[in-house]
Amino acid sequence: MKTILLAAGAALVMIAPATAQEGADSASTTRVYACIDVADDLERLACYDAAVGRLKAAEETGDVVTVTREQVEEVKRDSFGFSLPSLPKLVMPKLGGDDDSEIKEMTIAVDRISRGGDGKFIVYLENGQVWQQIESKKVYYSAKRGVENVTIKSAALGSFRMQFDDGVPFRARRIQ
Repeated sequence: MKTILLAAGAALVMIAPATAQEGADSASTTRVYACIDVADDLERLACYDAAVGRLKAAEETGDVVTVTREQVEEVKRDSFGFSLPSLPKLVMPKLGGDDDSEIKEMTIAVDRISRGGDGKFIVYLENGQVWQQIESKKVYYSAKRGVENVTIKSAALGSFRMQFDDGVPFRARRIQ
């Protein structure tokens, strides 16, 4: 009896991943698009109904998630300064994942600016990002006039250059 239970358990462990994979494959838009090629009207409708039903069920369980181009662009803006290596693999091939779609520069409103114990700037942006000056270069800004915006540009070797309004650019890294 134990042997039968162990064999049944082992079979379930091997079948479960295959079933999950089959479910993910059967809930793709490719299956929906394949229905275009069905010549008979009733068969084509049955094909669409089945494919859309699988897609809807997968979306309801969370196996499939729809992401709009606008949402991808928002993630790109929010993650500017951080490395997200899995993001391009997930959505960029179909949404212009080439180098031209990469954000290379942003101008963002400043919430506040402070100085760390080493005298380097810590810049808090209105979108929640926090950047820190990483070079010893002396950078000045008028606290009386205030800084309304900061421009951050991608630089060589994954580094970034920050500039207060029309001030002198300096190297910075995102810390939050």
